[in-house]
Amino acid sequence: MKQSILFLTLCMSASVLTAQTLEECQQAAERNYPLIRQYDLIRQTADLTVANIQKGWLPQVSAQAQATYQSDVTAWPQEMQGLMRQMGIDLKGLKKDQYRVGVDVQQTIYDGGAISSQKEVARRQADVQLAETEVNIYKVRARVNEMYFGLLLLDEQMRLNSDLQELLSGNEQKLAAMFKGGTAAESDYLSVKAERLNVVQQLTNLQAQRQTLARLLGVFCGLEITSPSKPVEATTLQHSENLRPELKAIDARLRLTDAQERALKSGLLPRLGVFAQGFYGYPGYNMFEDMLHHRWSLNGMVGARISWNIGALYTRKNDKARLQLQRQTAENSREVFLFNNRLEQMQQDESIARYRKLMADDEEIIQLRSAVRKAAESKLQHGIIDVNDLVREINAENAARVQQSMHEIEMLKEIYDLKFSRNN
Repeated sequence: MKQSILFLTLCMSASVLTAQTLEECQQAAERNYPLIRQYDLIRQTADLTVANIQKGWLPQVSAQAQATYQSDVTAWPQEMQGLMRQMGIDLKGLKKDQYRVGVDVQQTIYDGGAISSQKEVARRQADVQLAETEVNIYKVRARVNEMYFGLLLLDEQMRLNSDLQELLSGNEQKLAAMFKGGTAAESDYLSVKAERLNVVQQLTNLQAQRQTLARLLGVFCGLEITSPSKPVEATTLQHSENLRPELKAIDARLRLTDAQERALKSGLLPRLGVFAQGFYGYPGYNMFEDMLHHRWSLNGMVGARISWNIGALYTRKNDKARLQLQRQTAENSREVFLFNNRLEQMQQDESIARYRKLMADDEEIIQLRSAVRKAAESKLQHGIIDVNDLVREINAENAARVQQSMHEIEMLKEIYDLKFSRNN
């Protein structure tokens, strides 16, 4: 029993996977997203469709049975019937009720490329569906980026909050000692303590926000997010070829249009095939015999047939114009996407440059704020300033550190969003 419980515990522990990096979360989210199952479904559907089209080369067999009653049938002329009766021959003619049970077999020899073009169209249609599915799944990365960098920002704020608590706690202890020594008022000590408790409340809110966001990201990725790591700042991204799946989807649509145009051409070519027909019934092919003897017989026929349906010529011009409009629509979609994507990248480049400029001054601002805060602590000990001035300087230093962390995280997010925009 203990061994079973241990085994189940190990299995449950193994099933709780963890992810620390942004790339791991993105890959896990794509695998976990329900839409990923459509890849296999689309491929399987395409394979079945192509397999069915390929069966067009197999002999096409049809069975039929019919019974008819006709108002009139083929018969001997009255003069000939009278002449034959004088000779002792009774020409009955065909009966008005006729029956037939038979089988037709047709085998295509040449179809003008129709089956081949149909298979290609089916494959291209599947490619379009796969590309559109990839577009939807690719958008998952943007959602992961938002949650992941939001989590990193909360972690940084929590870290700075702990540092602020430690700083306030140190000053609180100093003021407590000064109060006991009679060099500081009790209100000063209580003011710093209240500020520290206020910061503790802020940490509680940050922890609740982080827990909620971590759960959301964990459910989205299907993984347990424990301690996400800050991504390394990527080197300057080169303006290389855009590899976004939206462009691949447009290319797939254009390839589908090309396949459909080739299918139009195959519709103009003749078809060649052989056939065999056989039936058992009355009347048969030998009508003279059936006029004399009303009995069922076996009948058969084999041959070759060539057919050329010129009806496709009637709509060919309109069909080609429709396909050309499809091409123009796809190319217009490409232009619109590239235009919007270029604007998006320009905005991201500007944001990255802006954050770099801000970060260039962040460290100096923090050093200055730290120096002012230390001076305020010294002045407070000497009674030059009151505790409110010290608290203000402590908060100003912490705000500068928070700003530095926000600038860094937001710049990293813009860099990875730019990488996402180019898919490189």
